[in-house]
Amino acid sequence: MTSLLTIDHVSKDFDTTRALDDVSLEIRPNEFFALLGPSGCGKTTLLRAIAGFEDPDDGRISITDADGQETDLLALPPDKRPVNLMFQSYALFPHMNVRKNIAYGLEREGLSKQEINSRVDEVLETVGLVDKAKARPAQLSGGQRQRVALARAIVKRPRLLLLDEPLSALDRKVRAEMQMELKRLQHEVGITFVVVTHDQEEAMSMADRIAVMHDGRVQQVADPVTLYSRPANVFVADFIGSGTLLPGDVGATGFTALGRTLPGSNPSSVSGPAVLVLRPESVRVDGDDGVLDGTVVETHFYGGSSITAVRVDGVDGPVVSRDRGAPRHEVGQSVHLSWSADDAVILEAGSGADGP
Repeated sequence: MTSLLTIDHVSKDFDTTRALDDVSLEIRPNEFFALLGPSGCGKTTLLRAIAGFEDPDDGRISITDADGQETDLLALPPDKRPVNLMFQSYALFPHMNVRKNIAYGLEREGLSKQEINSRVDEVLETVGLVDKAKARPAQLSGGQRQRVALARAIVKRPRLLLLDEPLSALDRKVRAEMQMELKRLQHEVGITFVVVTHDQEEAMSMADRIAVMHDGRVQQVADPVTLYSRPANVFVADFIGSGTLLPGDVGATGFTALGRTLPGSNPSSVSGPAVLVLRPESVRVDGDDGVLDGTVVETHFYGGSSITAVRVDGVDGPVVSRDRGAPRHEVGQSVHLSWSADDAVILEAGSGADGP
């Protein structure tokens, strides 16, 4: 598939800090793409470079139009790029109503009143704010203000919409609702979205593909399921989701730790010092084929599911199991732990920026 946006060996330094280190990415048309990582990983710097608010020291950023013609974005000023940026603060005009906020950018372009009204009516319908067209930002909820900011961005019909931590100002309940809403709107308007976030749950729930970044470098690019089940390195395994990272060694008999051979898959043919990644939903408690013994130290019930934390001698921190229904074990109970080799991935020890 032809890429919409090509980021080719982009680097950026701020004094002695390397914010972007040889970053290369291909982003597809009509894709919801997330840049995910901890604070200071370079994701916002990359977003600003695409938008035109930062100039890379090295590399190339280009965009391909519907006819397959490639344009060098770095040669264009920010206001001439077919890109729009939705700011984290939303930056709505408090003295303007919703309709005027959305129409502002189109008026600056000098479009006809008829064209402006037509586009604004269409986008108000899309974001479900027809009944709020005359309201001012102060009269809206956080989720509604977020929709106005999104409407103002997409009404200009950019080929690419950049979103910088778009849901961070919302409370947990509204944020969960807007995650689904953003995904729906992205499909409906047919614009490529690139979102920056440090919230893994947010990225995993919305994005078609995710680039995990750390220390200015891309650690892995994949769909959410692959990132979770087959992380490329220890940093990604630790950053995405939860679970136990069990250090050991890969030799002729397989992965060994705690004086025994433990089941695990080794897709990269790792040998020597290694880490076994155990996800909570893959760990079974009290199975007949238990490979580790431990003692239950905590249980938590979350309605439809429960968590059981088991202390295993020689393991830093508890091994956690997630299961359906209420907890079936009591604190202090001796239990056996087991898992399938296909559900536990073996990674090279120290792989990734923060590997153990």
